Amino acid sequence: MSYNELARLEVLSAINSINSMAELQAFKDVIARFFAQRAQQGIDALWENGKITPDTIEAWGEEHMRTPYRHAENRS
Repeated sequence: MSYNELARLEVLSAINSINSMAELQAFKDVIARFFAQRAQQGIDALWENGKITPDTIEAWGEEHMRTPYRHAENRS
């Protein structure tokens, strides 16, 4: 059985024990903290490897990443 399949079983088992909206919110908070921690570890690794620097962060602050809008008649 793969890790993915094992994870699904664990999550389904946990979900089956949720009996209220408060428990559902607590479960969602735990999942959110887990993924936030993984993201932070990834960012920390990039910082330690020098792939993210103070200059990188400054450049991000100056980027404009909005998607330009196209008028309906110009869409294909």
